[in-house]
Amino acid sequence: MNDLRNIARIFTAPLDFINKYFKALVFIFIVLLIIAPSNDEDTSHSPNLAKLYLTMPIYESESFAAQIEKITKNKNIKGVLLIIDSPGGAVGASIEIADMIKALAQKMPLIAYVQGSMASGSYYAGMYANEIYANRGALLGSIGVIFSGFNIEDLMGKIGIKEQGIKAGTYKEVGTMMRQWNAEEKQFLENLIQEQYTLFYQDVIKARSSQLTSTDYHEFAEGKIFSAQKALQLGLIDKIGSMQEAVAALQQRTGVKEVIWLKKDKFEAYMDKFLDSASSKILSLSAPKLKTSL
Repeated sequence: MNDLRNIARIFTAPLDFINKYFKALVFIFIVLLIIAPSNDEDTSHSPNLAKLYLTMPIYESESFAAQIEKITKNKNIKGVLLIIDSPGGAVGASIEIADMIKALAQKMPLIAYVQGSMASGSYYAGMYANEIYANRGALLGSIGVIFSGFNIEDLMGKIGIKEQGIKAGTYKEVGTMMRQWNAEEKQFLENLIQEQYTLFYQDVIKARSSQLTSTDYHEFAEGKIFSAQKALQLGLIDKIGSMQEAVAALQQRTGVKEVIWLKKDKFEAYMDKFLDSASSKILSLSAPKLKTSL
């Protein structure tokens, strides 16, 4: 009987081990999958071009800065293809990314390619590229600024909730949703938004001075969305074409004959797949605000 039990243990022991340490095994497998070298990695040649992505609503600039840091650390990179498909976002983050792109374009050739939208904050950021290509179905522009909010005073009254608080400073409650804004607050916010709007279109004029057909901001700004063809006529972009044509132009500027792209590591690739799925949902939700966002 003991012999039969010992024989049985030979077969059941591996199953017991797997059952006991299943989660740990899965974790180790995932780690090995991420750190394992890719079969299609070209180890005999160094990368000479890099892709830089601006394909999400802009709420921060740190992740974009990390992309640039990876590119600039590789001394073999001769040029960058900036891929844009973003509805814009926060003013501060958009300007920070614009400054990064401007600095990078001064170090090496940088060509932007617009996949879907280059609007508002993403136009601000991408306009400093050496050249801007857009596919013929792209939407561009939305050069404007918005400050919006809700007024839930009536709703709060219906459910019997009243706000109370103490403030120091006439404009400390500016933009509150608890009541209607008074005339002074509206005027203050209008002046603030106009100041940022002026900064936006004046920077566009400086960045695209030799391409714009008119420096009258009423022509290319005021929150207007343009087709690729109209944006080309206004001088907001340089050419309508495919990504392959944008890459060919980058090759011509850099002198690169055989393109070897700077590859992402596997963890980045997996994260990008997840973020691409999430970004498509975010972009669909933000699309109605595309005309006036920054």
